[in-house]
Parts: sequence; C-alpha cells; structure tokens
Amino acid sequence: MMDALSIEHVSKSYLLEGVSRPVLKDVNFQVRRNEIVAIVGASGCGKSTLLRLIVGLDDAYRGSITRGGPDGSASAKVGMVFQDHRLYPWLTIEGNIDLAFDNTDLSASARRGRVRHYLELVGLGDYARAYPRQLSGGMAQRAAIARALAQEPDILLMDEPFGALDSILRMRLQDELLSIWERNRVSIVIVTHDVEEALYLADRVLVMEPNPGRIRDVFEVGLPRPRDRGGFGLSDLKKRCLSTLV
Repeated sequence: MMDALSIEHVSKSYLLEGVSRPVLKDVNFQVRRNEIVAIVGASGCGKSTLLRLIVGLDDAYRGSITRGGPDGSASAKVGMVFQDHRLYPWLTIEGNIDLAFDNTDLSASARRGRVRHYLELVGLGDYARAYPRQLSGGMAQRAAIARALAQEPDILLMDEPFGALDSILRMRLQDELLSIWERNRVSIVIVTHDVEEALYLADRVLVMEPNPGRIRDVFEVGLPRPRDRGGFGLSDLKKRCLSTLV
C-alpha cells in the first residue's frame, strides 16, 4: 500500500542578496497511513518551510514529494492548521467551516449537516453562531482544526498548532486532537518546538538540525496510548531526544 506521504531527497534554497542560501538539504522520510509524525528542531531548521512544500504553497525545490491518495493514486487531499487560527473575523464559526465546501456540489442542507458534524467533533456545537472574537484562543484553534477536517483531508499538516496557548490548555487540546485522530484516522504531520508534546502525540519523532535543515535522528515512540506524561518511558525518550538537540 502506498504511503500517505513520501519525501525523497528534498532540498530547498532561497536567494538572499544574490547568494543561494540552503534551507533544506536532502530530506527523506515517509508517513504511513493513519500515522502521526512529529517534527522537532531549533528555530531556523526549516520545519515550517517543509510543511509549505508539502501543502503545495511553494513548488521551487529539488527532490520529490508524493502525497498518496487512499485509492493508491498520488492525489491525496491535504489540510493545514497554523499556529494562529486564521479564521475570518467577519464570518461566524459555522460560516468559516462552511467555506471548506465552496468547491463542492453539496446541497445547502448537506453543507449544514457537515458543518454541524465537525463543530460537534471539536466540541463547539453550541458556538456555531459565534464570531472568532467571541471565542477563547483554545476554542478558536479548535474551530480551525474543524475547518481543516471539514475538507476531509487524507493528510493533516499542523504548524505549531498549540504553541500560543498556555500549558494546561495545550495539554487539553493535545488530548482532543488524539480523540479526533482515533475517530477519523487521518495521517498527521505536526511541527512543534515542544519535545514532550511530540513524544506524547506521535508514533515517530523526526529531529531536524539547521544550517541547512536536515533530519538528524528519528525516534520510534512505541508507547501504548493513552500515554503517561510523567511515566518513565516518555521521560527516557525525552532525555534521549533532547540530547540530540543540544
């Protein structure tokens, strides 16, 4: 069966003052179907650039990026969640999510049903008519996740999705993300600066190093879910993972 995502020998450079500056160098990895892969690394190692290439926001790179569809084709749908929710402030939450269906042939009633489904999925069923300014940061981020899932992606990319939240809310949304993943079984690639978050969420953790960005190490987590944040297994992996980042 085709992997959900295959990155092969991907390199990327930017032109700065007439000089080519490498950002990514020979990056290789695969994401299996229904797998969660986390990418960690220091600022400037190219984590977010890599996501931009995967989602198709930038096609100026060398190498190959294959997004495998569920039918075996290379045409997987990709959803994206950013660090800030990027909801349109003039639309209600249901209006923001409904945008996911603009290029479909769904009827108005079917669209309403799908919007309601994804609002309920992230626990925002009572806030359909609210505007983004009326939601807390965590609720707005859940709405952004609902909007991404409403596209029914085969691969969900998340760029520091909980980075701006306080620690208690971040842990709560991590658990909510895992609950959504267990129900939808979408493949997820999450970029985070938080090693503990990466190990708590992911099946595999890729450690990147900068100048230029490349994969330094790969950690197979191999711990059953739900995971104990304070357990020895996670703590030991965290120490090993952090040692590669120093």
